[in-house]
Amino acid sequence: MATITIWPGSSSFADTTNPTPFGFYDSDTEFQTNADKVSTWCAQRLGYPIVDIELQAVNFYTAFEEAITTYAQYVYQYEIIENMGTLDGAPNDNDLNNQYIQPNLGNIIAIAEGYGTEAGTGGNVDYKSGSIAVSASQQIYNLDDLWTSVKEPGSNIEIKRIYHYAPPAIVRYFDPYAGTGTGIQSLMETFGFGNYSPGVNFMLMPTYYDALKIQAIEFNDQIRKSAYSFELTGNRLKLFPRPVRNETLYFDYVVKEDRNNPVRNTSTNIITDVSNVPYTNISYETINAPGRNWIFRYTLAVSKEMLASVRGKYSTVPIPGAEVTTNASELRSEASAEKTALIDELKLMLEESSRSKYMEREAQIAQNTQDTLTKVPYPIYIY
Repeated sequence: MATITIWPGSSSFADTTNPTPFGFYDSDTEFQTNADKVSTWCAQRLGYPIVDIELQAVNFYTAFEEAITTYAQYVYQYEIIENMGTLDGAPNDNDLNNQYIQPNLGNIIAIAEGYGTEAGTGGNVDYKSGSIAVSASQQIYNLDDLWTSVKEPGSNIEIKRIYHYAPPAIVRYFDPYAGTGTGIQSLMETFGFGNYSPGVNFMLMPTYYDALKIQAIEFNDQIRKSAYSFELTGNRLKLFPRPVRNETLYFDYVVKEDRNNPVRNTSTNIITDVSNVPYTNISYETINAPGRNWIFRYTLAVSKEMLASVRGKYSTVPIPGAEVTTNASELRSEASAEKTALIDELKLMLEESSRSKYMEREAQIAQNTQDTLTKVPYPIYIY
């Protein structure tokens, strides 16, 4: 049976070659100072010097490094999730360690731009203008043949607006033959203004009269005349009423390939997902006391796990006249339970420090304060 190496009772991080597997924190003076202290603490918590501990200093250093890395993993994952809406699309050439992330509405506005495109109030897709020649007595036009194949070959277009409207009612406001039934000309005759030009109204009328007259002209045209309208099926356009003269019809459209293209920025130095958010290894010296306490306890749990693996290889140890059974299974169970509890504790702390939880607490404090103040008696003033 091979000789099992045991903890010698002390360690020296400075005198150890390649003390940790990755060396993430080996140059950190605080890590160097704490490494030997944590090793001694873990060994004593595992029962040294009453019992032998089948681990060496490098095992404790490895557990220490793993504990810090695990702590940073959850802290930075939380920061990424909390701020991804702000970070998405930002430059990824800045180290975000120990940086305050100022929330902004950039990505919310980017999402809203899609709605703006469809509503015609902005957005991130260019509206283009086109036109076709309209011929007298021809109602139906194929925009794909007349415009798309000529100006946008190989593309598909979607018409967003067609400029085919009746003349605005305001241009006929002074038309005595507009047929509005207001009788204004008869009224002007009564006051002796009949010989003057009908293009001028010599009576001061309230503003709502102007609105009612314009509305009356529109209703008259809508009910008694063929309304200006169109049918658009695909890119087949039918105009109403039938054109009576040759003219140019204008319209706005978007190229579907432009709208459906999800890639708006092809730059390679921006944050696109959680994998390239620029967080680097955490600096151990910046971790506060509560964080270090968590790391110490997680180091002990990892050390227990390693000790269980070692003792599990030798489940029984022969001694003169008998055998000793190791406690590998108990150590493994304890280590697993402790690691799970520590991670749950860290997750809870991070969740409770989120912006949403902070706002909930502030709102509750404000409500409780208001409820308390309402119970304060009001003074009675006598004048």
